[in-house]
Amino acid sequence: MEYNIYCDETCHLEHDDSNVMALGAIWTPLNLVRSINDDIRNIKLRHRFHLHSEAKWTKVCRKHLALYDDLVDYFFNQPDLHFRCVLIPHKDKLRHEAYGQSHDDWYYKMYFNLLKALLSPQDIYNVYIDIKDTHSYEKSQKLNDVCCNNMYDFSHQILQKIQPIRSDEVEIMQIVDILTGAMAYNSRIFYSGHRKSLAKECIIMQIKKRSGYQLTKSTLYREDKFNIFVWQHDYKTGALYAD
Repeated sequence: MEYNIYCDETCHLEHDDSNVMALGAIWTPLNLVRSINDDIRNIKLRHRFHLHSEAKWTKVCRKHLALYDDLVDYFFNQPDLHFRCVLIPHKDKLRHEAYGQSHDDWYYKMYFNLLKALLSPQDIYNVYIDIKDTHSYEKSQKLNDVCCNNMYDFSHQILQKIQPIRSDEVEIMQIVDILTGAMAYNSRIFYSGHRKSLAKECIIMQIKKRSGYQLTKSTLYREDKFNIFVWQHDYKTGALYAD
């Protein structure tokens, strides 16, 4: 079977104002990609949302709340869409220098943690990441090398490619953005006086209800629909564990 995996990230910069980082991925069989993208476009049309506009977490608002409700419901109602998130809740406590690594080194390790649970040696995968900046292409090639080397897939027979794409051109990528953004927002510690978005809180409550999870702890490793890995690190011993 050949699968497409669509990945996104939020709050991934080393020095920003967020204590949390999240990496998310949706995977689906390649032969269903076109019909699923068409379904998502039809949902946007039904809500009179411009097709060339992105539905994404930063744009969640009361005006378009019904649209985002329907997109979340579509994900949970579509049996061939699956989501996995790696959530790092204490990014602000990282001490890369103590482990002889850069933030970029650690970033690629987290991305491999995201993908490794999705990959099977019996199948073929195409991975697409959202274009963030002018370094997206070299980042994708580095990630490809890291993943293939860790899987001993030196000839790239399992992981065929990791390619940057524009999220406004692929509808599935927009659902990845919404789910990943919700995961990070739910665990983020905001500064005193910050006014949370009621519309975003509504979407988070919907995701919690539909998934059956509170979005703050790791699910079972074989959870197939809404898989969460909360990356925790003991900063005294260096031990890694899942919460």
